[in-house]
Amino acid sequence: MRRSRILPSTLLALALGATGALLLSGGSTAQPSKSQQLFRSSLLNDAKTTTAIKGMLRDRGGFVAPDIQFADITGDERSDAVVSVDTGGAAGRIAVFVFSTDGKAEDSPLRVIYRSQRLYRASTQISDGALILRAPLYATGDDLCCPSKTAERTYAWSAAQQRFNRRSSREIDGSPKATP
Repeated sequence: MRRSRILPSTLLALALGATGALLLSGGSTAQPSKSQQLFRSSLLNDAKTTTAIKGMLRDRGGFVAPDIQFADITGDERSDAVVSVDTGGAAGRIAVFVFSTDGKAEDSPLRVIYRSQRLYRASTQISDGALILRAPLYATGDDLCCPSKTAERTYAWSAAQQRFNRRSSREIDGSPKATP
């Protein structure tokens, strides 16, 4: 009888200890993938990455999101990488970068060819060789989950200019409906 009381209290103590450890470690003990580590390092070493984004990556207040998108969006028949920086909290994705070797030798290192570093709860999608970036537009009284509108901007690569140009911009009623 005595043993049955000790076992539940021991299990409860272990569960509370594990929960506390998860809270102290930011809720996850998952290790970043090699791709996440590579892009994190690249962003920290990039002179044009803002101090705010570098600080988030250094202090573990932000991380390279694990769902890196690989597709040819520069038209050079080589995969480019769309990389997001996420807070893991309410702000969600706060920055988006496109890495490429476009215009360089195939074995050259990836470099950032597009950056948007002042976002809030952003999402990206690749469609027909274009980058679609969505971000909520809140009106007074909107809940965090449910913005009144979403800004959607579509960017296409210009090989001649070696940059992404905004192809279109529109506002959509409601929350973003895109792959995070």
